[in-house]
Amino acid sequence: MPFQPVTPTVDQARANILIARQLQFTHFRDLSINNALSGDVFDAYLKYLDNQRLYLTKQDLQQFEPLRNRLGSALKTGQLQPGFDIYNVVQMRTIERLQFALGLIDRGIDKLDFDSNDSIQLDRSKADWAEDRKELDALWVKRIKNAVLGQRLTGKSDEEISDTLTRRYQSQLKRVRQVRSEDAFQAYMNAFAGMWDPHTSYFSPRTSENFNINMSLSLDGIGAVLQADNEYTKVVRLVPGGPAAQQGQLSPADRIVSVTQEHETTPVNVIGWRLDEVVDLIRGPRDSLVTLEVIPASATDETITRKIAIRRAQVKLEEQSARSKVIELDRSGATYRIGVIDIPTFYADFRAMQKGDPDYKSTTRDVRRLIEQLKGQSIDGLVVDLRNNGGGALHEANDLVGLFIEKGPTVQIRNANNDVQVLSDRDPAVIWDGPLVVMVNRMSASASEIFAGAIQDYGRGLVVGSQTFGKGTVQAVRPLNHGQLKITQSKFYRVSGGSTQHKGVVPDIAIPSRIDTSRIGEDALEHALPWDQIEAVPHARYFDFSPIIDQLRDRHDQRFAESPDFRLLQQEIDFLEEQRQREYVSLNADIRAAEQARIEKTRLAIANARRHIQGKPAFASLQALEDWQDVQAADPGSSDEELDFIVREGGHIMADMLDLDQRLASIFSAERVTAKTP
Repeated sequence: MPFQPVTPTVDQARANILIARQLQFTHFRDLSINNALSGDVFDAYLKYLDNQRLYLTKQDLQQFEPLRNRLGSALKTGQLQPGFDIYNVVQMRTIERLQFALGLIDRGIDKLDFDSNDSIQLDRSKADWAEDRKELDALWVKRIKNAVLGQRLTGKSDEEISDTLTRRYQSQLKRVRQVRSEDAFQAYMNAFAGMWDPHTSYFSPRTSENFNINMSLSLDGIGAVLQADNEYTKVVRLVPGGPAAQQGQLSPADRIVSVTQEHETTPVNVIGWRLDEVVDLIRGPRDSLVTLEVIPASATDETITRKIAIRRAQVKLEEQSARSKVIELDRSGATYRIGVIDIPTFYADFRAMQKGDPDYKSTTRDVRRLIEQLKGQSIDGLVVDLRNNGGGALHEANDLVGLFIEKGPTVQIRNANNDVQVLSDRDPAVIWDGPLVVMVNRMSASASEIFAGAIQDYGRGLVVGSQTFGKGTVQAVRPLNHGQLKITQSKFYRVSGGSTQHKGVVPDIAIPSRIDTSRIGEDALEHALPWDQIEAVPHARYFDFSPIIDQLRDRHDQRFAESPDFRLLQQEIDFLEEQRQREYVSLNADIRAAEQARIEKTRLAIANARRHIQGKPAFASLQALEDWQDVQAADPGSSDEELDFIVREGGHIMADMLDLDQRLASIFSAERVTAKTP
């Protein structure tokens, strides 16, 4: 079936004009549509359509170049044809490449040369465009060789590899030939809207429907937020308490290759699929099983995949609820009892609230109850664990701060007109007035950052962990004549005046993390709004940690140096970073096999070192390790204790606080120090 070029519609042109007006006059960022922006949209659109520079040549770019400075004025007036012309050429070039790949496989992958010293660049997003089709042919030969080598190393036969790759490229080819006008429009509008910030985007009518369903959590699925990432569908985050989070194997930044339904043996390859179609495929009946083949975020190249089976279910509020435990620390003959409250998300049962149910569930209500229970167990300090908490209800973050302070502001919100709204805690009651540590990591975002930032600004406790995500913006969804526009309209600021945007919350005491900060976090996103600051608002300062913070860090560093757990974590981080820094992989079979063996040996050594620390028998092979991981993941009741020592370290820091400053236990009845407004 030949490719049918797509053309814009009148409704799309009208929507384009509305989008341009909304972006210019209501977005938080003041940005004009001019020649400079036109060139940026041109580059962003090409990146969106061919991020790895696999389909277009310099000759194609020369053909497009006259459009570079015309897109801006065209977008103002709803003239969509230039964007559609580019889209149609990219689709035709994509078909050519896929047909070339299928022809190469059809001739026999056994004819490919794996004895040369060729290598392939893993990330081509900043590589030079190919000069011509001949150079693209050579690149695609390398791509096929890389895919074949990767699958041979997993033990697959050439026949299986040929079948897998043929189905993959045939599936992509089918999708390209089925593209619709709406696909081109959505791609073009998102390249345009993305100039203002990465959280501003256009939703087609179909995507709007999916977005509204996701917001209401009314459909069963796996509990993962997905987004388009070039040819792939990428996992952005997991819904706390959802099936994927409980299963434990899917991770943010994993890319989905195929989807297999229960009772089916043939996976459906989804590379090149539209996001809404992938979402529909992953959704399904409650209690049914869906298997995702993904490229793990930690994979050294795109040929390394793993299969993850997840049983669909509806995300229940109680599975997102805060929970608590008590850990005991024996230190030089003294025993410290530390309460730990894990908060997966900031939630509230809005339906129960609207019905007037006096016992409706919410983060603040649950944490209040848990603290009262912990106080009854005579704890010496409290750790609030916000790691992997992506945010949620803003008012819950505000109310939660109120459990630890008397009256006062908690967060400032500034809109595009520079009007500032201040949210405050007006309840003088303090539920916990003892020592406090807040634990965060790169996946702590939005409401989590507001809470952690307020605790830090008030001197109410120490923030421990790694720099947070940096999502300090607020979006609104506005209807259009055709679809919806999600647009950034305001920005969060701490009571001390600094924004949580881009920079996030920087911990008082840092603990390294496995998470790749170059791929995850606001500062990893293009066109993210910058960090800035406004005037502080008067707020209390409960304690000045500056006299003891250096000693706290020294003690932490000493434990880090002496702890087998910490040394192993650092070894694992170093290993992952080494893999991330690789720019090329060899296409020589012997060299590639040796490199793969080295990687597998290191993975097994790290896993067995952790087993040794836990007093458990070593795994005999990498396969034994992976089989064990599959069993663990299949049991939602099994707990991953690998990083539990980080929570215990939060407790040790708490004990250090008490050791170093005996005033800490009684500071909250002492005179408050009012922070000065700069």
